Amino acid sequence: MSEKGLMLDRVTIALGGRVLVSITHAVAPGEVLTVMGPSGSGKSTLLAYVGGFLDPAFEASGKVSVDGVDITRLPAEERHAGLLFQDALLFPHMTVAGNVAFALPAEVKGRALRRARAEEALADVGLEGLGERDPDTLSGGQKARVALARTLLSSPRMLLLDEPFSRLDAELRQQMRELVFGKAKASGLPVILVTHDEADAAAAGGPVVRIGA
Repeated sequence: MSEKGLMLDRVTIALGGRVLVSITHAVAPGEVLTVMGPSGSGKSTLLAYVGGFLDPAFEASGKVSVDGVDITRLPAEERHAGLLFQDALLFPHMTVAGNVAFALPAEVKGRALRRARAEEALADVGLEGLGERDPDTLSGGQKARVALARTLLSSPRMLLLDEPFSRLDAELRQQMRELVFGKAKASGLPVILVTHDEADAAAAGGPVVRIGA
């Protein structure tokens, strides 16, 4: 394989001497690696290790690299991982556009430019014209789209998805799967998805690793 994409090289995570995760896997640009397992098996812990925010209670080893660059010892903010969780985690005191603009790097200066970028990102996920709305007035599906727009606007090197579809109803779930995986593919982002849902894995269409079974 070329060096493009995400590489997990002999990543092992243990708690109290018990190994939870042991994985070596390459994730190509635009590909989704699905990690499945029961609650407490270490799925979210793997994302935390890759993203750089693993609780120090865990013992972990192994190398994580993106596009050939070793990021294993970088702080979380320098890894540029885009994160999506079960909850959209929108800031209630900001407008929808403010939430999205929050992800823009500091070098994008000027209120008008930052607002314009946020509006473009919202339009890109089907939320054109909703920038002035209060996040509390949005539906669950709309909130999920705002979270996706914010994540993509942060120019991530990879996406880490922690059961981001689990709180949506069946129809919305399928829409969001198609949107998230489509955007990842179009942007050439390697993705790790952790889930309980076999339908998530089927929609992702990539390799599946099962842990803790």
